[in-house]
Amino acid sequence: MRAEAAHGSGPAQTQWMRGGILLGLGLGGFFDGIVLHQILQWHHLLSAREQPVTLEALKVNTLFDGLFHALSYLFTVAGVALVWQGRGKGEQERPWGAFLGTLLLGWGLFNVLEGVINHQWLGLHHVRPGPHQLAYDLGFLAWGAGMIALGWAWTRPRAG
Repeated sequence: MRAEAAHGSGPAQTQWMRGGILLGLGLGGFFDGIVLHQILQWHHLLSAREQPVTLEALKVNTLFDGLFHALSYLFTVAGVALVWQGRGKGEQERPWGAFLGTLLLGWGLFNVLEGVINHQWLGLHHVRPGPHQLAYDLGFLAWGAGMIALGWAWTRPRAG
């Protein structure tokens, strides 16, 4: 079997690949919101602009964290819908590596976009504010770039 046949082509492939990327964006958002915002409590969405040192400021940050989670949820639902629509359609089964690659592409894309826009450009928050915040921000960007590179490699057809 040729590698291109295993990956499929056409509209069905485009749908499941876009769906996987949207799922990855949602997973990246949920990881950031759940692990970095809630469990580790390193930051909130607006914590560099509205430091959560009063109850009112914490309420504002919590509201925007919730809106951020709602957007992550919408990405996830849209991703599931596209993957579901793009499944099979009379073609051969998709390789797991390619699907996992789309998830990594989306998650990495989330990290890079969120890191560049929210951390650097808008200055809404940093990964972990404090003495080494630039190192944490750059590490977050590098982690995202690494996921994009690995995801891209996994989505490419294999020779053979």
